[in-house]
Amino acid sequence: MKILIAEDEYITRLMVQVSLEKWGYRVDCVSDGKEAWEVLRKPEAPQIAILDWEMPGLDGVEVCRRVKELEKETPIYVILLTGRDNRNDILHGFDMGADDYMTKPFDDNELRARVRVAERLVHIQMSLAESVEELRYVLDQMESLQGALPVCKSCHKIEGSDDNWISLDAAMHSEPRILSVKCPDCTKRDQES
Repeated sequence: MKILIAEDEYITRLMVQVSLEKWGYRVDCVSDGKEAWEVLRKPEAPQIAILDWEMPGLDGVEVCRRVKELEKETPIYVILLTGRDNRNDILHGFDMGADDYMTKPFDDNELRARVRVAERLVHIQMSLAESVEELRYVLDQMESLQGALPVCKSCHKIEGSDDNWISLDAAMHSEPRILSVKCPDCTKRDQES
């Protein structure tokens, strides 16, 4: 899993990067909010972002707000890692869309635990997005099968999707709304013979 660290303070950025890489994550690092925004708005953006609040260009809270407005099937999980620890700042960070909030100086074990939670949630979101896509496909298929097929009472020809009347044999090869199955009576008769 890829994680973005956006932190203007070199030592903190390096400490977080070393920890994450030690735990097996791929890490991208930037030193200001504009760079973070550029990385996170790309289609192949990291699934998790750790943002500092106070950075040049755009602050972390503004980056967070913008990221949450992106139309993505699996939203980016944002952790604010900041020196701001007063209650109003924490609430404001969550109001702007942060999924988690940690204060500096950070504890390695706590960071690891929070990143693991983020990773689990990202995987769940990805799985849900795949399920939604599968459901859309099934619904599309059901809609295409819902239309009634007109059948001539006399010759038993079927009206095809192109408004031409064709025999049942021809329709079974060209008409997607026809399912070729055997009724229970024919199945039983075939088994008895």
